[in-house]
Amino acid sequence: LVTVDWLSQHLNDENLVILDSSPSSTVDGSTSEFANRTIPGARPFDLKNNFSDPDSPFPNTFPSEEQFQQECRKLGIDSDSTIVVFDNLGVYTSPRVWWMFKVMGHGNVYVLDGGLPEWISAGFETEAPSSYSGDAGDFTTKLSPEYVISYEQIVANTTEYAFEIVDARSSGRFNGTAPEPRKNLQSGSIPNSVNIPYQEVLEGGKFKSPGELKKIFAEQSSPDKD
Repeated sequence: LVTVDWLSQHLNDENLVILDSSPSSTVDGSTSEFANRTIPGARPFDLKNNFSDPDSPFPNTFPSEEQFQQECRKLGIDSDSTIVVFDNLGVYTSPRVWWMFKVMGHGNVYVLDGGLPEWISAGFETEAPSSYSGDAGDFTTKLSPEYVISYEQIVANTTEYAFEIVDARSSGRFNGTAPEPRKNLQSGSIPNSVNIPYQEVLEGGKFKSPGELKKIFAEQSSPDKD
């Protein structure tokens, strides 16, 4: 994580790339009041259209190494870039983008704590979003498979229970008591998974303290896994 104060002080760093991963709306159709604003110099990271597998029948399927590398280069990202990613909902899509770069072997990537709402609340300037028109980058993917679990491993874990699965969706979707907003997806949850709605790890739009987060995860951890 980096704070908005840190980002404001490093806004003009030579190797800094700021990525705006703001979605057009949330899965339930909600939108941000800051949809037409962004941090100065931020480049649009289109998670849905450019950084998801276009041939998959499922939403937000991880892209190929080739696709990810190509799209990053289009955004002027280099292999030595320091990347800060944010979204206009606070903390919503930005952690996924952070994880994607980790999977693709780029460790120098950070989430802006509180995102665009925190940036605006602190009184920093914004601008209208625009496409990137600078030079192409030289970003090269180096797949780190330890950050990914396969479908087969998840299925096996429903009976073998080798690791903890944490579901960050709402409790209603997890328990199957609320309608599933994604078309053609079954309601409910994966057997042997636990539910920590992502809002529970946030306070005022920013991540809670490490101590508070440890307590939240410890309370949800299965005794069989200890």
